[in-house]
Amino acid sequence: MECVPRMRSVPFSRQRAVKRMQITEVRLTLRTEDRLKAFVSITFDDAFVVRGLKVIEGNSDLFVAMPSRRRKDGEFRDIAHPINNETRDMIEKAVLDEYTRQLELAEKGGMEHQSGIPERELVLAEDYED
Repeated sequence: MECVPRMRSVPFSRQRAVKRMQITEVRLTLRTEDRLKAFVSITFDDAFVVRGLKVIEGNSDLFVAMPSRRRKDGEFRDIAHPINNETRDMIEKAVLDEYTRQLELAEKGGMEHQSGIPERELVLAEDYED
């Protein structure tokens, strides 16, 4: 059996100039549970969707949990996550800003469709539950 050397990948940023991704849509479904405050999906560049994010009330503040799956050993493992703090901060700000906006609308008694999404395209909370 011939041994094939493993190719070492070159970071994409070294290969060519990188265009920064933008969050173009945040969809949010408010929840009324103790710690779970919302299910979230985000769209990057009107081309790539990440579903299964959650707004969680921590011990001191709200935070955004990345989508995860339970492994056979019972441990949860992120299936998608930012690889640097700058991107994590961008995601958290966009999600928490939309959460605050939706919460204020709900408290005023008027629910508005998120980000102008037609009602038939709204993502239901059941779509996120395992």
